[in-house]
Amino acid sequence: MKLQTLVGMMFAGVMLVACGGDAADDFDLVVANGRVIDPESGLDGVRSIGIRDGRIAAIVEGELTGERTIDATGHVVSPGFIDLHEHGQSEEAYSYMVRDGVTTALELEVGTPDIQGFYAEREGGQIVNYGASIGHIGVRMELLGDPGEGILPAGIGGSGSINAEQLDEMERRIREGLDQGAVAVGFGSAYTPGADMSEIERMFGVAAEYGTSAHIHMRGGISGFDSTVAAARRAGVSLHFVHINSSAGEDIDAFLAGVQAAVDAGQDVTTETYPYGAGMTEIQSALFDDWESWPDEKFGLHQLVSTGERSTRETFAQAREEGGAVIIHGRTEEMTRKAVASLLTMIASDGFIVDGRGHPRTSGSYAKVLGLYVREEGVLSLPEAIRKMTIQPARRLEATVPSMTNKGRLQVGADADITIFDPAAVIDHATYMDATIPSGGIPWVIIAGEVVVEAGAVTAARPGRAVRAPVR
Repeated sequence: MKLQTLVGMMFAGVMLVACGGDAADDFDLVVANGRVIDPESGLDGVRSIGIRDGRIAAIVEGELTGERTIDATGHVVSPGFIDLHEHGQSEEAYSYMVRDGVTTALELEVGTPDIQGFYAEREGGQIVNYGASIGHIGVRMELLGDPGEGILPAGIGGSGSINAEQLDEMERRIREGLDQGAVAVGFGSAYTPGADMSEIERMFGVAAEYGTSAHIHMRGGISGFDSTVAAARRAGVSLHFVHINSSAGEDIDAFLAGVQAAVDAGQDVTTETYPYGAGMTEIQSALFDDWESWPDEKFGLHQLVSTGERSTRETFAQAREEGGAVIIHGRTEEMTRKAVASLLTMIASDGFIVDGRGHPRTSGSYAKVLGLYVREEGVLSLPEAIRKMTIQPARRLEATVPSMTNKGRLQVGADADITIFDPAAVIDHATYMDATIPSGGIPWVIIAGEVVVEAGAVTAARPGRAVRAPVR
């Protein structure tokens, strides 16, 4: 027998055992007879999954027995969705996003200036897995004494200049956050016009030293895109553009081409999109510093989250003074569809809900992709969509966050973070008037082997744990 043939038979035998497990064993939980899709191995077929001690212990074509069995006949069994861009790091927000199939929700754009505090506040278990970046925005706000009460600057933290001493302190704080296990370094140059590219590039360099990724809400259109890519290249940092649909607008083709060009040149650049035509942000942010020069008709594109009404010059001025959030209706469906369809993009929600008010993307991003763009329009195949929601975001982080090597996959040994949905019924229901309506067609969500969504409702289980880089 040839050596290659013998090795191949041995490898096949090992894989059969690994995938099959011991069908005679009892498991804590069995997910039976669903269409199991694993985006890493390419598995796409009817299987039963046995879960033990929070991990996948077996995947077989036959039957398994366990303390409890979920009959997933007619449903897709997918790795739990990983959201790299979720501002709503609260029990309330988690309860909406988990019913949209999200099992890991990470705040990587704005992040936090206090990594130690962020994780300490959430110890003991949450509905979903959670994590954050060390945030350039928040550190800058603290150093300059910004008056903003939200997550974004409302004055000097965005527009002010940093002196040499403050720049050294900024670097020290970002290093401290990374030493405390920050998942990444977050930036929002669109919200910090006072930060020149030399400041951004220096902090890119810190991220590069730690081998972590920089997640940025960039500014300045296509020229800003080019300067950001150039700064990341000089710094040697892995770069992730958040919500390319929102940053690009009508220039979406040029932005996507720019990402592809950077990748083709050997640069580590990735991006994401959310599947809605309107964005949302804090009304006191630097994005609206020129509001007084707007023509009257532009105010009607801005919907005040506090009332649900489209603004006028007068109501916008009042809200700008009082604070709060605003939804911006500015992009066409074609722009959204191009971003969703691109093989370059991951899906990430950019979600945020407080006291029942926010943007429907918190509650509906993933179900909308699966229902509208996969089932109804065929913009993506089902395996392509699942890849964008699971393995792609896991791979973005796994070089510096070891726990991510066990997420985004359905394989023996992987974390039992699983989303089960009906491909014929899954759809978003949240609207710009009511962002709290949960998605439909996602009856079960499992995290670390515990059922956190049952019949579409959140259970009492709180198995979600910290996603964190090693603490140095």
